[in-house]
Amino acid sequence: MSGFHTNIEKDSLDNDLFRKVLYTTQRSQLVIMSVQAGDDIGMEVHEDHDQFIRIEEGQGKAIIDDDEYELADGSAVVIPAGSNHNIINTGSGPLRLYTIYTPPEHADGTIHATRAEAMEAEEHSH
Repeated sequence: MSGFHTNIEKDSLDNDLFRKVLYTTQRSQLVIMSVQAGDDIGMEVHEDHDQFIRIEEGQGKAIIDDDEYELADGSAVVIPAGSNHNIINTGSGPLRLYTIYTPPEHADGTIHATRAEAMEAEEHSH
């Protein structure tokens, strides 16, 4: 397939999976996520990956190193490689977002229904 086209807002809002990779190139990757109320992505560092996140629904908080940012529909954050970060759902419903990794972070076609499933997969891959 040459290129990729979708309605990213609809895909993000319809998504109930913790993580779903939509498209991967050699240099970037488009992923949709749904973080359940009271949950988070988990504190992590991508040593060689920049990450862009846009919130499509819900409320949350981004922690990037020593800074905290409130998140709501329309918020965007850029996480530079090497930054300690977490995305936390502070609302009462799902926090739905899409993210772009440069370069790709996950295997093409990755789907994790829950955070627990994602954490287990990451333990086995490292």
